[in-house]
Amino acid sequence: MTLPRSSRRAFTLIEIMVALVIFSMVIAAVYATWMIIMRATTVAQDVAAQAQRERITLRTLEDSLMAIQSFQASPQYYSFVAEGGDKPQLSFTARVPDIFPRNGKFFDPLTGRDFSLRRLTYSLEPGPGEQNNLVLRQHPVLMDLDSDEQQYPLVLAKNVRKFIVECWDTNQLEWTKDWLDTNAIPRLLRVQLVLGGNTSADAPDVSVSRLLSLPSEMMPAVIQNGTVGGLLPPPPVPIPPIQK
Repeated sequence: MTLPRSSRRAFTLIEIMVALVIFSMVIAAVYATWMIIMRATTVAQDVAAQAQRERITLRTLEDSLMAIQSFQASPQYYSFVAEGGDKPQLSFTARVPDIFPRNGKFFDPLTGRDFSLRRLTYSLEPGPGEQNNLVLRQHPVLMDLDSDEQQYPLVLAKNVRKFIVECWDTNQLEWTKDWLDTNAIPRLLRVQLVLGGNTSADAPDVSVSRLLSLPSEMMPAVIQNGTVGGLLPPPPVPIPPIQK
């Protein structure tokens, strides 16, 4: 039996509007949850990238500092330079390991010569925008810096807030950011690196500090020139107090 047209049930305009409002609220909640997840994922990826940059940068610094070579009779090639201030710089000569960055550039396959003894210069320089980058320039010890290294240095870390290198002065018994005795290698070195986020403004800064005991000694000129005679062992290094 067919019911009269007037008795059929239908949705009213108010019911449709209420349903649309509820549906909109559900969509808004889903979107807000999705945005929170995406933001958290971005921050987590940024922090992971910061940690990776930190490991690579510190590994490069440690590998080169552990392989320093210096000869007192050739200060123009083997001087140790550490400068603080607004444009910090660390420069020295080292026989770098096989895993050091850009090793392939300094290997001549025709002659088999491997220029592993290189002058390394770490410096903090302006990058894109208002960020600073920690860059590395290197060249064989008896050669000049080529135009490629000068214009396109290796960028170890981007968005570097701080790059602080402090040397332990055994005479003053204090840390100094400027190493003025270029004819000597500091016995202790403290490096601090603060990295900012890559892409997310919510990503926190990552700060890391390393205390390094350099195993190398500057070779005295009397030994380098073949003078007969022995050397006394170096005096013990006063260990600085640990800051709490």
